[in-house]
Amino acid sequence: MKISYERNGFISPIRILNTDETLLHRQSLEDAETQIGPLHYKFKVHTILRSPYELVTHPVMLDTVEDLLGPNILIYNVVYIIKEPHTLNHFSWHQDLTYGGFSSDQQVSAYLALSPATASSGCMHMIPGSHKEGQLKHVGTQDPTNILLDGQTVEDVDEDDVILCELQPGEASFHHGWTLHASKPNQSDDRRIGLTVQYIATDVRQTLHDADGAMLVRGEDQYHHFQEEIPAASDLNPQALKRREILEHRMNEVYEQGMGKKL
Repeated sequence: MKISYERNGFISPIRILNTDETLLHRQSLEDAETQIGPLHYKFKVHTILRSPYELVTHPVMLDTVEDLLGPNILIYNVVYIIKEPHTLNHFSWHQDLTYGGFSSDQQVSAYLALSPATASSGCMHMIPGSHKEGQLKHVGTQDPTNILLDGQTVEDVDEDDVILCELQPGEASFHHGWTLHASKPNQSDDRRIGLTVQYIATDVRQTLHDADGAMLVRGEDQYHHFQEEIPAASDLNPQALKRREILEHRMNEVYEQGMGKKL
C-alpha cells in the first residue's frame, strides 16, 4: 500500500464500511441537515456530530493513515462535500497543501464515499505522480460553481494520464497533499456525498496562525503545536455549534493569509 502511495500519490479504493453501515451514516447526515440546514463544506463537523467523528476515527481509516504517516496522528479538518444532482459545482485542479500553512507535507487527505462517486456523479480525478513535483502555481478564479474558497486553480494541466477514483458507498481514497486532483459536476440523479478529512503528523506546525487547532486520534503528541479540539460527545450540542463557528473562522483566517502570500 505505501509503495503504491509513494509512487502515485494516492491509493484507492479502500473498503471502510459495509452497505448497511454506510446507509446509517448517510441518514445521520441527512437527519442533521433537516435540523440545522445544509452541511456542505462546513469545517470541523466532527466537533458537532458523532457520525463524522466515528468515521474519521474508524480503525481501517487510522490503520491506513498510520501506514502512510506513522503512529502519531492528528485530525486537522473534517468536511462533508455534497454535490446535489444535476448541478455544476466542481473542484478545479488543485493541491490541498497550497494554502494550509503547514510546516511540512506530512499530511494525507481522505475521501469516504457515502453515496456513489462515479464518473457521472463527479468523482475525483487524480494525476499519478504529480505529488513529486511539489507545490505548483495556483491562480484565483471568479467561478461561482467552483467549490474551492478562492477558485484556486492550477492551469494547463496535462490530463493524458488522469485516473478516475470511482468509489462505491463505504469505500475511501487517500491522497498526498501535493497530488493534483479535481472533480467534475454531478450529472447523476443522486446526491454525491463524501466525507473528507485531513490527517497530519504530530510534528507538523501551523506557520500562519497562533491559535489553530487539531485533534489527536492515534498515538501521542509530544509537540503540542495545535490547540486541542474536542470531539462531539452528542449531536448538535449548542455549545459545540458555537465552538465550531469559531474554529471555522480561524481556518478561514489561515486560508486567507495563505492565499495572500501565494497569489
